[in-house]
Amino acid sequence: MAIEDTPEQWRVTATATPFRGNKTSVRTDDVVMPDGTVVRRDYQVHPGSVAILALDGEGRAVVLRQYRHPVRQRLWEIPAGLLDIPGENPLHAAQRELYEEAHVKAEDWRVLADVYTTPGGCDEAVRIFLARELSAADGERYEVSHEEADMELARVPLPELVRGALAGELHNNSLVVAVMAATAALAGEGFDALRPAEAPWPARPFEA
Repeated sequence: MAIEDTPEQWRVTATATPFRGNKTSVRTDDVVMPDGTVVRRDYQVHPGSVAILALDGEGRAVVLRQYRHPVRQRLWEIPAGLLDIPGENPLHAAQRELYEEAHVKAEDWRVLADVYTTPGGCDEAVRIFLARELSAADGERYEVSHEEADMELARVPLPELVRGALAGELHNNSLVVAVMAATAALAGEGFDALRPAEAPWPARPFEA
């Protein structure tokens, strides 16, 4: 048996959207189970996100520290952002987010991992990129606001981030997945064997 996720869609007899927010909403579906019973499932509808593990020539990752109100913590994270435009090319979104949050550009881009953050309660899909050959972005820094106005930036060696994740000191989903995936890639066939930046993404189809 192939260990691979596969598309499947159980029949929905009714659906409603009891809440609509600025970027996300909550949907309620009545879903037919294999035994014929119908159960109600509530979940967050999310446009999708991109995240970027940007590594410099010394193997240090660009990370930022930001307050996250739902968990009441200031978390170390990798640059990330929403797919604000339906059908937006995720690479273009990732390049924008790296510029806006870290004022950095990269010449080499690969797909590191594609994940669902919380598939039991949200349909958010995240494409995590690996970005290398970094340099300072051109022009003025992007003007940030709200939580982003208080961000701290740092460059941290990859093994130190792995250690922090395993020690329970770092909790951001995309950061943990990214540093573990990058470490596994380095221990295997290397970064050049990763999928190209424009690899298909069935969870959030896009135009090249």
